[in-house]
Amino acid sequence: MNETSAPAPPSWQEDVFAALKKRGVQQIAYVPDSGHSHAIRAARRDPAIHDVVLTTEEEGVGVVAGAWLGGQRAVLLMQSSGVGNCVNMFSLLQMCRFPFLTLVTMRGEYAEFNPWQGPMGRTTQQALELMGITVLRADAPEDVEETVEAALDSVFEAGERVAVLLGQKLIGRKKWKRNR
Repeated sequence: MNETSAPAPPSWQEDVFAALKKRGVQQIAYVPDSGHSHAIRAARRDPAIHDVVLTTEEEGVGVVAGAWLGGQRAVLLMQSSGVGNCVNMFSLLQMCRFPFLTLVTMRGEYAEFNPWQGPMGRTTQQALELMGITVLRADAPEDVEETVEAALDSVFEAGERVAVLLGQKLIGRKKWKRNR
């Protein structure tokens, strides 16, 4: 997709990036995801933010921890299916007490067409909580900014580990063409 011809993002996506900027996030690690597309494009254009493309989500846990050790604030953007890839790496956060924030776009919920997304989508919150990560959730556009800002404060002011789940209804129904 050409970045100059991208359609205007939903306002909640703009709210996410604005909250990250306002709270001084300097690194954004991600595996490409359409639900995070605005934040990814905005980070790539912003010289004050280093965008880190990952080959797998668990690398992002190390990137976020390393950023903190280097004196910077970082956030991991991922889809709910990526949470399962990170479970073992979450022990690093717990044992070293690193502040950590991940924004997770949900799959396996509202109008999901891909059955492979269901199992992880249904257990994302529990997996995060079992690893000592506080879970906040936003399902309505008007709740996103406040929820993300609250998470940023918990992480960077109180040193907590927090995940914000962005419900699948925010992203909307995925429409795929069938070959039949």
